[in-house]
Amino acid sequence: MEILRGISVSPGIAIAEAVVLDAEEYRIPRRFTGLEEVDEQCDIIVRAFAASIEELTAQRTELHGHVGQDAADIFNWHLGVLQAPQIREQITELIREKRYAAAYATSIVMRTYQRRFLKMQDRLLAERVRDVQDIERRLLRHILGETREDLAHLTRPVAIVAHDLSPSRTAQLSKAQVVGVALDVGGAASHTAILLRGLGRPAVLGVKDLSSHISGGDTIIIDGANGLVVVAPDEPTLAQYRSQQQTYVRIRDELGALRDLPAVTQDGATFKLLANIEFPHEVPVCLEQGADGVGLYRTEFLYLREGGEPSEEEQYEAYREAIESAGGKPVTIRTFDLGADKYTQEKSFEAEPNPMLGLRSIRYSLQRLDMFKVQLRAILRASTAGPVRLMFPLIISLMEYRQARMVLHDAMEDLDDMGVPFRRDIVTGIMVETPAAAIQCRDFAREVGFVSIGTNDLVQYLLAVDRGNERVSRFYTAAHPAVLRVIHDVIRTCKKAGVDCSLCGETAGEPLYTMLLAGLGLRSFSMAPHNIPEVKKLLRMCTVKQMERVARRALSFETERQVVNYLRSQTKKMLPDDPI
Repeated sequence: MEILRGISVSPGIAIAEAVVLDAEEYRIPRRFTGLEEVDEQCDIIVRAFAASIEELTAQRTELHGHVGQDAADIFNWHLGVLQAPQIREQITELIREKRYAAAYATSIVMRTYQRRFLKMQDRLLAERVRDVQDIERRLLRHILGETREDLAHLTRPVAIVAHDLSPSRTAQLSKAQVVGVALDVGGAASHTAILLRGLGRPAVLGVKDLSSHISGGDTIIIDGANGLVVVAPDEPTLAQYRSQQQTYVRIRDELGALRDLPAVTQDGATFKLLANIEFPHEVPVCLEQGADGVGLYRTEFLYLREGGEPSEEEQYEAYREAIESAGGKPVTIRTFDLGADKYTQEKSFEAEPNPMLGLRSIRYSLQRLDMFKVQLRAILRASTAGPVRLMFPLIISLMEYRQARMVLHDAMEDLDDMGVPFRRDIVTGIMVETPAAAIQCRDFAREVGFVSIGTNDLVQYLLAVDRGNERVSRFYTAAHPAVLRVIHDVIRTCKKAGVDCSLCGETAGEPLYTMLLAGLGLRSFSMAPHNIPEVKKLLRMCTVKQMERVARRALSFETERQVVNYLRSQTKKMLPDDPI
């Protein structure tokens, strides 16, 4: 048994067989062959080694001609490994003795070598693990061809283990039998982490070299509450975690009883608890959790599916479905937040050096007016299906907001010319997720219809911490005193101006921050659907005066550690069974 530690990004416990995806997203299952297939599987290995050597030799020759001998020599070590008989013999031995399929036997042997290199004291030798991973991927590509396993067709529950998952790949897990996810990299506020929380999948990210420790078919436990991955657990450990699973189910069932009850405090203050979604089919799930509507519809995931950019008609149908499914409850649609780790880098001829500070979000929209107007027309057409608001992301200046409004008016004129009905008085607002927007909130409040605080990016930009980088994840926290003061200022400014203010970052769904945010004056929260019942339970147990005392005390601290310890102690008093 081996216990590995990472970053907790989505609570819960998953116990399942591991499916390991390499960087090229091959699924390597534990598969056995019949006696009659052994020779054929061994022949596959011989051909894969031969093809890999031929490919590497050609690449070395080409590189020598373009760059020089020193660069070409990088491939010499790879060729030496593939040409030596030891690895090939070990793989074929597994095929003959244990009847493993060629791909699985290759994965077993290559990951054994990766673990050996990781344990070496010499740093230069330890770094060879990347070369071993590259050799493994090359062999698997020749063994499996260009096919990719479709996770949507899994026939039994599995836990995904990989170096990384892109947001678009993560979004595909929504209909797959994936019960948990563990990755080598990533932070608690990365887009992948946000998606996993929204899907309700237990997940641990930032587990260094995890994918080198696990082979497909291994039983693993993903402890999303404590940030642990247990590899090959023994029976006592399995029994302990199965008991914890039952406790989670019991708590979830108890919270389900709150679905139809309002989010009202002991002294009568009413709160709106809204849901964040990525896809229209999630709306019924939100209503089942007791959501008062959709506070954030992340439309960019329409662009991350296979098949390219969605047409205006496809977008219209998606937005209309979400609005109609809400059954008269409000839906806030955010225009596409593409860029950073989503979409634009893959389509760029030359990747941006710092995409989080690059051409993303509203900046990308205003440079791609063709795409932007298509989306705005689709939203306007769908607005006749029910109450809907339109939100622009990553705004840093009034000029950007006014430009976005101008494009919206152009889209309205297009629909007028075509005689297509739409809601002319659609309310528009902004996400406050940059220091610039927060500081200038008073000016925005004179023009916008509403404000939504996006803590995911706001924390990142205030603290200069990449929210997807596990190496600096300990610095990324909404409990930083500077963050609390900025949030407080925005809420106070909006209240004074009479502008509706909500918070739709991941902080909204963390019970640790519920009393604080309510005490700061926030009355509208938008979060992952499965977080709604617990936040509602906590609000119903408190009074406004009690939460205001918590907020005042939290604002008086000088460090985030003091804030977290205090909030944890106050929340534990109210929710003693919660794994905060």
